[in-house]
Amino acid sequence: MMFIDSHAHMLSRTTDDYEAMAAAGVVAVIEPAFWLGQPRTHVGTYIDYLASIVGFERFRAGQFGIRHYCTIGLNSKEANNEELAEGVMEILPRFALKEGVVAIGEIGYDEQTALEDKYFRLQIELAMELDLPVMIHTPHRDKKRGTSRSMDVCDEHGIDPSKVVVDHNNEETVAETLDRGYWAAFSIYPSTKMGNARMVDILQQYGPERIIVDSACDWGISEPLGVAKTAKLALQRGVPEEHVRLVCYQNPLDAYGQNGQMKEDDWLNPPAIDQRTVYEGNSILRGGREPRIEDQPTQRTLEDLVIECEIRDSPA
Repeated sequence: MMFIDSHAHMLSRTTDDYEAMAAAGVVAVIEPAFWLGQPRTHVGTYIDYLASIVGFERFRAGQFGIRHYCTIGLNSKEANNEELAEGVMEILPRFALKEGVVAIGEIGYDEQTALEDKYFRLQIELAMELDLPVMIHTPHRDKKRGTSRSMDVCDEHGIDPSKVVVDHNNEETVAETLDRGYWAAFSIYPSTKMGNARMVDILQQYGPERIIVDSACDWGISEPLGVAKTAKLALQRGVPEEHVRLVCYQNPLDAYGQNGQMKEDDWLNPPAIDQRTVYEGNSILRGGREPRIEDQPTQRTLEDLVIECEIRDSPA
């Protein structure tokens, strides 16, 4: 079985994570633009960051047989720095049209301030102008109200709900998100967002339609194998294999493949892995390591995935 992790901040992860994800069956990742743990101080740092996720990170993922895509946007936390936000809005269009960009995101609310609302709306308009899907970050605090408000704003602007992925859902928000016609994504992020067992409960209650499982792995205590581990647990608990395939593979492909940048053929017929190649003079190899050179990608199945660590669930 193949998996797509449609929310993974891989710039903050190690090459060991790429190797583990590939071994677990992950064939593609989507990296949303977000903050880096501390505030950026000027727009130039944002330009360099966006250049990394549309450039070197795509190369780095490919060296391990994973296709890398990204979303481009001004995140809600840094929208509160108006000087920075204005500068970022000026450069977003030039990055949003680059190869491998599948959506505007992740955008939305953090503290639900007036500035967050202003730049959320401007980026929805940008997405509609460029005919791109939208990835919404729902707030960690006051999530239910923030999720409803996010969809209200989308409705006000007239964007088709089928082009909007509402991410970081939980038990309080899933029913409304689905009832209003939006994609409902869940992040398997232990202790804070959603756990494996809770996710399986949701799948058993709501079924697979318009539901997406991702990891949101980043620089925090997170799980880059969240999608694969949830898939295996779901099968163990009797969720039909087709339902697992939909939420961990087909649904993210359908949601984020709408602008034509992300296609199944990208990983079914990938270029051969040759770790001797370089990106702007840089290689992933260090210390005389022997490069991996393949003519054909390795075929993997779900049976190859062994959940060696305890599945940690997050509190409801």
